[in-house]
Amino acid sequence: MIFSITTMAIVLGYTWLLAPTAPKWVAAVAALVVVGLAVVHASRRGDWGLAPGAFGPALADSALVTVGAAAIAYAVGARLDSAHRLDNPWPTLLSLIPWGMAQQFALQTMFLREAQAATGRHAGVWVAALMFAALHLPNPFLTAATAIGALAWCWIYDRHPNVVPVGLSHALLTLALLYAFDDAVTGRLRIGAAYLSLR
Repeated sequence: MIFSITTMAIVLGYTWLLAPTAPKWVAAVAALVVVGLAVVHASRRGDWGLAPGAFGPALADSALVTVGAAAIAYAVGARLDSAHRLDNPWPTLLSLIPWGMAQQFALQTMFLREAQAATGRHAGVWVAALMFAALHLPNPFLTAATAIGALAWCWIYDRHPNVVPVGLSHALLTLALLYAFDDAVTGRLRIGAAYLSLR
């Protein structure tokens, strides 16, 4: 699991050690290195997450997960009286789509595949999801949300290996969470030292 562990070290090193003082461009460099690792891993395995025959079934499963999870999030947000309108959601969604695609590409083609190679097909889904969730510590809301989301997305990808539907699901569910919950609940989606600075 050398690619996954290296990726975790880069992300955790940035979010805990570098982010508080480093210029903003360092985040882009860290993201590019992570995507680069995922690309190298995918090229070695020949798994680019774009199996054509898997797109339709993955889209159907992703749509069910996305609609169901968004409905639950909105219901909980309404109950907490934190659901609210976003002034202009389209630019937010447009930025979330490549972000969600990149995260899912790394999660599925690298984390999931390495975890499955190390622990087995079904256990690998859990291991990959927990590794992905750990990157979102210490934000309790985001860690729990990403653990649940990653379990669903990895389950879908394991059956239908096309990253596009789960990437879209990731983007849409992030937007749904921003609608359903205010900053007090989401911690502004901050992780690492940035989350602690909010306290």
